[in-house]
Amino acid sequence: MNVNPRVLILTASYGNGHLQASKALQQQFLRQGVDQVKIVNLMQEGHPFINLITTSLVNKSTKSSRIGLDYYGWSYYLTRETKRTALFQRSMTYLGKKKLRELIHQERPDFVVNTFPFGASPEVCSSMGITNFTVLTDYALHATWLHPNVNKYYVATEELKQQIIFKGFSKDRIEVSGIPLRQEFVNLRNTDAPNQKKKIILIMASDSGVSSYIEEMLNHLALLDNCQLVVICGRNERLKGKLEDQFAGFSGITILGFVDNVHEWMSQATCIVTKAGGLTLTEAIVLRLPIFIYRPYAGQEKENALYLSSRGMASVSTNMKEFTSKITHLLHHPSLHEEIKERMIALQRSQAAAHIVNDMILSMNHQPVSLSI
Repeated sequence: MNVNPRVLILTASYGNGHLQASKALQQQFLRQGVDQVKIVNLMQEGHPFINLITTSLVNKSTKSSRIGLDYYGWSYYLTRETKRTALFQRSMTYLGKKKLRELIHQERPDFVVNTFPFGASPEVCSSMGITNFTVLTDYALHATWLHPNVNKYYVATEELKQQIIFKGFSKDRIEVSGIPLRQEFVNLRNTDAPNQKKKIILIMASDSGVSSYIEEMLNHLALLDNCQLVVICGRNERLKGKLEDQFAGFSGITILGFVDNVHEWMSQATCIVTKAGGLTLTEAIVLRLPIFIYRPYAGQEKENALYLSSRGMASVSTNMKEFTSKITHLLHHPSLHEEIKERMIALQRSQAAAHIVNDMILSMNHQPVSLSI
């Protein structure tokens, strides 16, 4: 095989995690001298109008779920075990095939990597004799990720590997690698000391759904002693302005917009309050940062939250009283803080991107993986 292979990474903009995982892989390929790597948002490139509609539907679903109209969550659980009824997924498969064939003819990749479950990718790659790798970006399995023509899967946990094996896939086609993170997180360490006087509670508030409860949350947490609340609103300028006005007199609350050093804030924090996206959770685990999740969205985020909660690494709350009580308990019990950090070591795979890239290149230099299931 070419020592400098051409790599095509397919992703989607339904949440930021898929794109971040793609960038982490691209970054690692470049570090290893593979400089012909292209990231493509397949739906956005091939069908921008449909991509705009579907992205809007997903975003609106996360908002409406707060009042009980969670059609995304309903769809997720309806199709979790089998994708035969997943009309949305079948539509994306059909629509993506033509564009993907065009891309492959244009880019001529040696292999294709998926960070989003495009059914079109393994189908088209198989028909054109191109190896297809798939990188799962969550801690829960959904049927849309599974396809008989995927040459190899990279997953976060041993549990995920066993679930895929149970579906009939060969164990040799599934690698427990962890979820790939950007280089900024690889060698970073959490510098928070359990006994330091000022505790930083980092609150990720870029998701539009937090608007329904963020003010109440800050009012509750502002009552905690010796704490600095740092709220990162991302590109949600409207929320940033609103919070700045409301909490202008609170010296213990820092409101930030988009920042490019989230990793540095995470490294200094005592704990993080976040939605349960696979990438952010993985970043927190790598930094051994206790995780608090408030009212996770139904679907993969809820399943991510439940998995990490079952492993004693994340705390999930459904009401503000419970949420505040759990954070207070952590702050007042340094030993619990250390216990959580110790539990995170088991899932701490900071070198996931290097692991995946090395394995892909190794796989391409050997005989193709058998596709029998």
